[in-house]
Amino acid sequence: MTTVLPRYEVLAIRFGSSSARPGSQNFIMPDGHDGPMQMDFYIWVIRGDGRTIVVDTGFSPGASARRNRQFVHAPADALAQAGVNVFEVGDVVLTHLHWDHAGNIDLFPQATFHIQDREMAQATGRCICHKWFRRQSEVDDVVALVRNLYAGRVAFHDGEGEIAPGVTVHLIGGHTGGLQVVRVHTARGFLVLASDAVHYWANIEERNPFPAADVIGALEGFAIVERLADGPSHIIPGHDPAVLTRFPPLRGNIDIVRLDLAPV
Repeated sequence: MTTVLPRYEVLAIRFGSSSARPGSQNFIMPDGHDGPMQMDFYIWVIRGDGRTIVVDTGFSPGASARRNRQFVHAPADALAQAGVNVFEVGDVVLTHLHWDHAGNIDLFPQATFHIQDREMAQATGRCICHKWFRRQSEVDDVVALVRNLYAGRVAFHDGEGEIAPGVTVHLIGGHTGGLQVVRVHTARGFLVLASDAVHYWANIEERNPFPAADVIGALEGFAIVERLADGPSHIIPGHDPAVLTRFPPLRGNIDIVRLDLAPV
């Protein structure tokens, strides 16, 4: 018997933007001509079949101030503009626990948070003794997740896991020890919300990853992402400003685009 999977609406919601980082820092093999390179920050939403699933939760106001990264819209406002009622979100996937992906957890009081075993182990284990790893996360974000764990609201995955029919998570690693991507079934096929497995389309096209904790893991992860997606336009990078120009806007909002629709 063939299972008919739901076809989900998938949104990329830009909540922040920065040009503070030079382009040379976004690739392990930098181009000799350096200069500012815009980096956008997104929260992703998957809707359909009676569910609303949020992927990543952005950075917090405290992290914004400490790290000099500005909101385009505060995450709560950005989600509201997309028509998301945060009190009705049942599942939140945290692709990894870096500061720009795992803040604002308390916005979702009814949600179960999905994370890889290896990511929680990294964020709370011995590597945090080292400043380089410690500076990648906000301690308040990690503590908030631990509190939700003790409240019975964290689900762990070891490799591949199902969030809902047609929505799965897949361990990639590379950027962090437990980085996961999200595969979603849509009307145009399977998308992969690649998060920081692919910061920019150029990273995967040129096989030139963003600096990673495990460079070989990041390089090998590109092939996994390509295998999971139904084509190059089905791979959605985690920070590329071009996402907003390649896909149609939601009700004319230039900071929210429909990834489940064909590129424009």
